[in-house]
Amino acid sequence: MATLKALKFLFIAPVIVIFLTVINLMTWDGEWWVQWAALGLGIAWVFSLLKVIRGVVVAGGLAAVTAYLLNRRTSTSNW
Repeated sequence: MATLKALKFLFIAPVIVIFLTVINLMTWDGEWWVQWAALGLGIAWVFSLLKVIRGVVVAGGLAAVTAYLLNRRTSTSNW
């Protein structure tokens, strides 16, 4: 479940940064304050990406082990 939330965040965070950039441009006073929000969201985005990659690797590993065990079981039952 946490991996799905991290995956969702990978798509939501850039939308938030774009929204904040628009607000920054609309309230322009010569300062790019949005860069700090983008930095924080960027750091969180990288951690979410790592969590999603870890989940994909674990799921792939489990699928490989399952396929190996099923293949081994069917190959030994033929003898």
